[in-house]
Amino acid sequence: MIDEKTLLHGITYTWFGISAVVLILLFFLTAPYGRHHASKGWGPSIPAQAGWLFMELPAVLVPILCMLLSTREQNIVIWLFLGIWLFHYIHRTFIYPFRMRMNGKKMLLLIASLAFLTNVSINYANFRWLTELGPLYPKSWLTNPRFLCGAAVFFVGFAINFHSDELLRKLRKPEETGYKIPKGGLYRWVSCPNYFGEILEWTGWFIATSSLPALAFLVWTISNLLPRAISHHRWYKETFDDYPSERKALIPYIL
Repeated sequence: MIDEKTLLHGITYTWFGISAVVLILLFFLTAPYGRHHASKGWGPSIPAQAGWLFMELPAVLVPILCMLLSTREQNIVIWLFLGIWLFHYIHRTFIYPFRMRMNGKKMLLLIASLAFLTNVSINYANFRWLTELGPLYPKSWLTNPRFLCGAAVFFVGFAINFHSDELLRKLRKPEETGYKIPKGGLYRWVSCPNYFGEILEWTGWFIATSSLPALAFLVWTISNLLPRAISHHRWYKETFDDYPSERKALIPYIL
């Protein structure tokens, strides 16, 4: 019978493969999500807030369960890793969907279900590795340049992601509908600074943990957000004649 560590490695390497396939597909197929939501041919839709809560909830519950079920005595390093992770996902699960104006918007049940399964799998891989199956992190890891640099990159990414979402939230008055050109912050240089910030977050997470599951999660994040950013950028340019020509899709001055 296969042991859990072998299973975890299998899951991790599977996500590298899935990421490569998704990256290629999303350059040819626009994901039916957000402004690109498709009502036909993709199955039933549910309220966007409910879908968001459903798909993100495993990212809060699975890490906590991994901590509770571990046979190891966890030191401060692992508790800080859990705190960093939950800092992002408590906001993403319980605050973000209720601050952003999602009332009346729909999400495909298929998208929410796939994201739910993804979160279960990736959270399991990351936190079973950290709490049980990977090497022990000594307390001295907290002064290791990898942890310090990774944590700094993570929180810079979170700040960019949060600020960009706030600019989007305030873009329209409560009674207004439709889309406008975002302005301010990193929107001066890119169409999707929220995606750029999220990629920075998980880059920081990978640097801080230096683990293979963290790298798989980073690659998965990029494979999803890079083509979506390019798709959003193209949509903005096609929708608004006065869209700033100097803006890039994702990375200032580069892409």
